Amino acid sequence: MPVIGWLSSLSPEGGKANLAAFRNALADTGYVEGHNVQIEYRWADGNYDRLPAMAADLVGRHVALITTSGGDPAAFAAKAATATIPTVMVMASDPVKEGLVVSLNRPGANVTGATVYAVNMESKRVALLHEAVPTAKTIAVLVNPASPGAELQTRDVQKAAPRLGVEAVIFDADGAGEFDSLFATMAERKAGALLVTADPSLYEKRQQLIELAARYRLPAIYEWRLHAVEGGLMSYGTVLTDAYSQVGHYAGRILKGEKPGDLPVVQPTHFQFVINLKTAKTLGLEIPPTLSARADEVIE
Repeated sequence: MPVIGWLSSLSPEGGKANLAAFRNALADTGYVEGHNVQIEYRWADGNYDRLPAMAADLVGRHVALITTSGGDPAAFAAKAATATIPTVMVMASDPVKEGLVVSLNRPGANVTGATVYAVNMESKRVALLHEAVPTAKTIAVLVNPASPGAELQTRDVQKAAPRLGVEAVIFDADGAGEFDSLFATMAERKAGALLVTADPSLYEKRQQLIELAARYRLPAIYEWRLHAVEGGLMSYGTVLTDAYSQVGHYAGRILKGEKPGDLPVVQPTHFQFVINLKTAKTLGLEIPPTLSARADEVIE
């Protein structure tokens, strides 16, 4: 029975929906966990420094395939651990630019997967936030400096902000959950809105961040739909489960003999913009009708 190694930056709870999409797609190819395939799970719970040892452990167990979850930290760890075991990744950035694959159409070597371009969307999120809260002249930007995409995210935000006539103030957070003092400082700096950048560890802490944003009455935008569903003001990003479905299909095809280097890296075709009008009302914020009209989903 083949064994798949599941390497994730997230916790089992945080990665539940992604894993369900992966399993369903894998079953579509004929592989059902516990029946004709096993899955070895390694969850880093947002602690990126644990990923290299976890990846090495999966390699040492001679798994047939490694799949990665939770963005670039897990992808880089798997890439560094093996150049031979087939690896199917969900990548948050440009995989060619970051050296994860040679090209999108012909990834080469042992790696393929799907990219969600999560870390490339920060300038778009800043623009949407400014449109929703045009009176905010200072926007707080929460970044995890340990994230591989942190430098790109910071650069994109700082480039976009002046064009919009706003100041972007960067706040470093390592995802450990010590956010109270950061939000107090945001209030001192008179931040009028908040951008929480795309990052697995910050995603894990989303409920705490949503609650703090509500307490400090900060309109905020996040990366995934779930943030808005759970009470965040807005979200903008890809449909994450689509990427994990693709990874499941690719995993099945590779187990049947196809080479990962021959399977193109799949790029997102749908970006989802969600507005929570209940949260807007609680904040006393009037969302412009032109912005609501462009939303893919409005929660009322």
